[in-house]
Amino acid sequence: MKKIVLLLIILGSFSVVKAQSTNHFGKEINDEMAIAASSLPEKMKDKTEMDAKVSGMVESVCQVKGCWMKVKMDNGETMRVMFKDYAFFVPKDIAGKTVVFEGEAQKKMVPVEHLQHYAKDAGKSKEEIAKITEPQEELTFIADGVIVK
Repeated sequence: MKKIVLLLIILGSFSVVKAQSTNHFGKEINDEMAIAASSLPEKMKDKTEMDAKVSGMVESVCQVKGCWMKVKMDNGETMRVMFKDYAFFVPKDIAGKTVVFEGEAQKKMVPVEHLQHYAKDAGKSKEEIAKITEPQEELTFIADGVIVK
């Protein structure tokens, strides 16, 4: 009986370690066949929308509630990743971590008021927010699911 209890404890500890090594948010996805965030613009070419599974490094996260994250691109820019229907959020402390996300990439013009709202969420000063006066074309992503590695 003691051997069975010991075996159950050991197996249980392995499953806890496995559960802590990968974090899933939103729809359950896997990391198979994910493309690098830096190659997404080339894959999209002249499309304004495209379904994709993407991998990249998190540059920053909404510090209010984790409702968006910015993923690094090769050219020094970032891509904003938001979560479909605000159905889930990611931890606010994942900057520097690798993520895989699946959903729809979109090229669109972001209005000034949205850019100012994002700046406020990111903890920017009132002066920095006031400097945002022009809409900006951005590559954005609406994710159904996210894996944080």
